[in-house]
Amino acid sequence: MAVTQVTYEVEGWGVGELVVADGRVVWHELPWPRVGATRVPSQTPTHPGLGPVVARNLSRGAGSFVSEVVQLLQAYFAGKRVSLEDVPVALDYETPFLTRCAGALRAIPRGEVVTYGELAALAGSPGAARAAGSFCARSHLSIFVPCHRVVSAAGLGPYGSYGTGYKRRLLALEGYADAL
Repeated sequence: MAVTQVTYEVEGWGVGELVVADGRVVWHELPWPRVGATRVPSQTPTHPGLGPVVARNLSRGAGSFVSEVVQLLQAYFAGKRVSLEDVPVALDYETPFLTRCAGALRAIPRGEVVTYGELAALAGSPGAARAAGSFCARSHLSIFVPCHRVVSAAGLGPYGSYGTGYKRRLLALEGYADAL
């Protein structure tokens, strides 16, 4: 299996990480400001079936795809309307419900949001809002599976270690008027 892990930089956002295996994105860490000369990732990339993902060099044949995805991400964070829904991603989850959550989220248009309960219903399990929230909390495909588009019934809701300010900034970037 050809695995490639690269970092990329986005002006005004910081440095992100992207992991690609066999022509699919398997991990994406959102850009975060550098700490000193290095970026401190919030987690060690892992993937079901791959385990820890540590390859740091472009695998043969992966360069073009990785470069295209990095260019899409940089354009996205620059505020351009790019389509990330068509980028192949690894949706190898443990349960069919989690796979349906990912598929439902990829269909939520830029600038729109759903609640955790609505996500659960879209994934075919009305009443499973807590499970939908757990899915979002552990997602490893940020932006490609846009969990920032899921809000709580009481308001914006959390966004893990990035915080609500980051979530608000992503939603504002996408044109969601209520994010401010």
